[in-house]
Amino acid sequence: MEHSFSPEEHRTDTTGQREAMYSMADFIATLLDSAFLIPGTSLRIGLDPLLGLIPGFGDFLSNLIGSSLLFLAAQLGVTKIALFRMALNIFLNMVIGAVPGIGDLFSCWFKSNLRNAALLRRYCRATSPATTFADWSYVFIVLLLLVAGLILILLGTVWLLVHMVHFIQ
Repeated sequence: MEHSFSPEEHRTDTTGQREAMYSMADFIATLLDSAFLIPGTSLRIGLDPLLGLIPGFGDFLSNLIGSSLLFLAAQLGVTKIALFRMALNIFLNMVIGAVPGIGDLFSCWFKSNLRNAALLRRYCRATSPATTFADWSYVFIVLLLLVAGLILILLGTVWLLVHMVHFIQ
């Protein structure tokens, strides 16, 4: 006997999928920005500032993981202006985070991933619209620019380290 899905069941399944995506966004944001309590304080930090202690590569990795929130947002139908704001948060975290010491403190304070998860929930449309090629092109271009920026920062860090070692010798 075949089972056909009613519209209510389809909506429930879609709602379940959306909730799973919200949960994934919250998990990523919490992991990167507030997973650990600093003993003796009420301050919370995540992997983002800790990975940032690894020059170049740590910031690259944490911002790459944080960029996955853009994919979730696009799948959930977040508006382009909200996607742009999310990308701007990642960009600020990436650029300022590349400054040794100061960048890690900025990451502890700014918490770009928690901001992005909040934007995702705030600007998510009640029903998922059909995403168009233009929507995915926009997300792809924003991510391409972010990755290019991350690569430039990584290369700049390597260049700086090589020149510092050469100068010390």
